[in-house]
Amino acid sequence: MHSTDLQLIFVASTSNKTKNSPMLKFLRLVLAIITAQIVISLFSIILIIAIVAAASSGDQSAIADNSVLHLKFDQPIVDRATENPFAGLDLMSGSGPEESSSLFDVRHALRKAAKDDKIKGVFLDLDNVAVGGTMRAVLLEDLAAFKKSGKFIYAYAENYDQASYQLAAVADSIFMMPMGNMMWNGLASSPIFLQGMLEKLDIHVTLIRVGKYKSAGEPFIRKDLSADNRMQMESYMNDLYADYLNQVSKHNGLPVDSLRRMADRLDIRSDQDALNKGMVHALWHRDEVLDMLAKKTKAKNIEKIKMASLGEYLGSLEEDKKESKNEIAVVYANGEISGGEGDDENIGSVRLSATLRKARLDDDIKAVVLRVNSPGGDALASEVIRRELVLLNKKKPLVVSMGNVAASGGYWIAADADSIFAEPTTITGSIGVFGLVPDFSGFFANKTGITFDRVVTGPYADIMSGVRPMRADEEAIIQASVNRVYDDFISLVATGRRLGADSVQAMAQGRVYTGRQALGLGLVDRLGTEEDALACASRLAKVKDYKIRRMPTPKDPFEDILNKWSGKEAKSQIEKNLGVLYAPVQTASQALRSQGILARMEYVPTY
Repeated sequence: MHSTDLQLIFVASTSNKTKNSPMLKFLRLVLAIITAQIVISLFSIILIIAIVAAASSGDQSAIADNSVLHLKFDQPIVDRATENPFAGLDLMSGSGPEESSSLFDVRHALRKAAKDDKIKGVFLDLDNVAVGGTMRAVLLEDLAAFKKSGKFIYAYAENYDQASYQLAAVADSIFMMPMGNMMWNGLASSPIFLQGMLEKLDIHVTLIRVGKYKSAGEPFIRKDLSADNRMQMESYMNDLYADYLNQVSKHNGLPVDSLRRMADRLDIRSDQDALNKGMVHALWHRDEVLDMLAKKTKAKNIEKIKMASLGEYLGSLEEDKKESKNEIAVVYANGEISGGEGDDENIGSVRLSATLRKARLDDDIKAVVLRVNSPGGDALASEVIRRELVLLNKKKPLVVSMGNVAASGGYWIAADADSIFAEPTTITGSIGVFGLVPDFSGFFANKTGITFDRVVTGPYADIMSGVRPMRADEEAIIQASVNRVYDDFISLVATGRRLGADSVQAMAQGRVYTGRQALGLGLVDRLGTEEDALACASRLAKVKDYKIRRMPTPKDPFEDILNKWSGKEAKSQIEKNLGVLYAPVQTASQALRSQGILARMEYVPTY
């Protein structure tokens, strides 16, 4: 039968039926669904094109004369910002996801603005600063360099905490709102312990570790800090605090002893105290500060002040184009380390290894800077990545630049580099490994009534099943595995750092250090920024003229946005709803997802 015959039969059969036949209703429904899908798809394409066009046109706007660079730090600054075409746009009835800025972008903007005649100064808008301490320290020096150009820096906040004040310290004038508050009371850390909750739930967790300072698993077996963990935390926190006070003192002119004494005595308890102690220069409302900026920039009124945001200013700059064929790759290792693909915010051994392999085989790339910002994670995944780094280093120079944290597995992948740079306040070390084995049998039996039985083909068939207590012989087997991984960790650090195994053993045990402390121990080679690491890589590669290639290639922005709206934004909403309960829930969830032997620093201090 031919196709025309089929068509005739179909027409004949339908013509003999009523309009309300089930078959006709079904066909209409299918047609409606297909039409709706086509309309939705076309609308989505048009919307995306419109958004991209709007974003592109906005990026190309020129900066007017007598402009002020307006810097707000209420969003995190990351090592590498991912493209977000929806940033700052109202979609439907809500706002699109915020766009993060990269440290490179902010530093680049400040350097360009210092020489830009159109930029008269910087206005630091410092409420709700969300930038980590290590990056704040770098930005503080860049702001100081900008100030040397002779242009003004003014800082304003309704309230100052120690994060916002660190950036404000460099300003010509520091303004605070009358009735505002300043928190000047030193650094504090409050690690979360889950043992009490687990006891109430009848969940038992066995911690198997090597290293008396390896505290990542302690929240599951303790209700407070162990003596060793308390000692190491006091050590690195005091070092962080000393660095913080030295930076503030350097820029606001108040002696370190005075700053420390004011914090210890809680001398600043009101806006007037902050003014009297010289921490701020004036108690002004925002409109008064804006009036001053209007006069400074010859604007008719505050509505006429030409404020250029970071994004607007960067969009106005011409891209620096170098014609050199030589390249130095900056490879970003950001987030927790695990097997698999990973993404722009988490290190997947598959994706990062492929990136390193690509850099190794590309003859145009003369050296590699590995930018590490990671508390570690899966030990096996860390070793997969390290293997690619070793192969790469046999062909071309490899330099590591450490960000806020490069600890445990983050140090594992760094150890073999030709040179390691850290910031003074980088959190690093934590050379140790651990494993967690939960037993949920009590929880299920006593809280839910669920029980489990066993049918096994051998005594170890259900080892680490999580639904029965672990036997002593099983714990010994797992401990032996953890010991072997720890010995491997010690050996690779000793080889990579050209240190004796006994020396590494003495400084290891899972202990955490600041970058400055690690320098004295030989765990890092120099204190410096990512740019210092790039300069070192160029020297080692013997190339003066080079382009920077940033790797890996970011994920597709539209796909990433959809994932964020379905995942990351949902997580953000959960975090807001749970409040103080979010941290223990997240910690428990992360640990229970983890399998195998881990080289991870569980708690990353913030200040």
